[in-house]
Amino acid sequence: MQHAPEADVLVIGGGPAGSTAATRLAMAGRSVLLLEKEAHPRFHIGESLLPRNLDVLERLGVLEEVRRIGVHKPGAEFVSDRTGRSAAFPFAQALNKARTHAWQVKRADFDALLFANARRHGATALENTRVTDIALAAPGERATVTARSGDGASLQFRPRYVLDASGRDTFLAGRMRVKETNKYNNTAAAYAHFRGVLRREGELDGYISIHLAEDGWFWLIPLQDGLMSIGFVGNQDAWKGRKGTAAELFAARIASSPTVAARVQGAEMVSEVYSTGNYSYRARQGHGEGFLMIGDAFGFVDPMFSTGVLMAMTAGELGAEAADAWLDDPVRGQKLAARTNRELARAMDRIGWLIYRINDPVMRSLFMAPRNTLWMRDGIINMLAGNLRGDPRAVLPILSFKAVFHVLSALHRHGLGPAMPEKRPEAAPVAMAAE
Repeated sequence: MQHAPEADVLVIGGGPAGSTAATRLAMAGRSVLLLEKEAHPRFHIGESLLPRNLDVLERLGVLEEVRRIGVHKPGAEFVSDRTGRSAAFPFAQALNKARTHAWQVKRADFDALLFANARRHGATALENTRVTDIALAAPGERATVTARSGDGASLQFRPRYVLDASGRDTFLAGRMRVKETNKYNNTAAAYAHFRGVLRREGELDGYISIHLAEDGWFWLIPLQDGLMSIGFVGNQDAWKGRKGTAAELFAARIASSPTVAARVQGAEMVSEVYSTGNYSYRARQGHGEGFLMIGDAFGFVDPMFSTGVLMAMTAGELGAEAADAWLDDPVRGQKLAARTNRELARAMDRIGWLIYRINDPVMRSLFMAPRNTLWMRDGIINMLAGNLRGDPRAVLPILSFKAVFHVLSALHRHGLGPAMPEKRPEAAPVAMAAE
């Protein structure tokens, strides 16, 4: 076993959370080890950024680099399979107008860029290095982290602090058995990249499209080089009893959606079909003596509103601040670690309130016919733009929106509210070219 040089902080995972944390710690003069199990670039989902991402990217010094690899994103569009109607939510109408656009990016390029930036700022960044074991530190001692390199060598590290940014692998949460799946949002997803998908034009050019389908929803994210990322997130009813390969199931879901099928007609799938289940979860305990879970390693919420990368990078900055403080003052560091998990949990709760109701007919009707009474529409756009950590300007609009939803839901249950659209257009046959 090879014993590597000791470091102040070891970061598990070289995705957006880990690379952000490693960069910020290196900027603060700390010695950092960043371990990524794969080699960049590698395929990953979560390609739609939010306006609030731009602040983090600017602090990391990569704003212009990301702009060069991205597709300009001025807003989000919701499309109803039942009615065929579309509702646009431009970021320029958000209550917070500091940033009014974002970008769509291929995550393979984006993650590689962030990882290289951490290395450029002085972090020791190792690829093809999978963490296999960890012995957390007792008070006043160092943790012992064991990893295996790409050539099979066993490595051992003795950092003073550990940031777990292992993403959906949830390395520490799994080992500590503190990971809890959200039983109210038991969904699964399938996704792939396509070429030749019909893209939006005019005012909707660059928008992410959220297609509200039966038993779930689709994302359509325009990327550079004519690519389109398409994914379907569905509840148990969407997948139950269905047979076939992942590609066949995915093609069937696309064919069942009239609005998505119309855009995919004649398109070519240019990647394999990826799938994942148990989409939403959270760790009961996300920090302790000498460690902190950040990003998806702590919790994940359904990606409908593209919050994943933003919450990961925000957690990376907060986690770096907590780790930096802990190295000098463990008591203060623990307080900041608790704040990191608390703020991420609150952000997940804020956006989750909307996401977990998106299949509700009342919620869908509100999204497809947004009104700006008491700035409700602009308050929702404020959330869609990534203002998830609390914005005083949005308190009244969001409370008003929730009140309207609850009132209309009560009326709907008693058959007294406005009729919800039930009939949907027939799906058109869809033909997709093989890779």
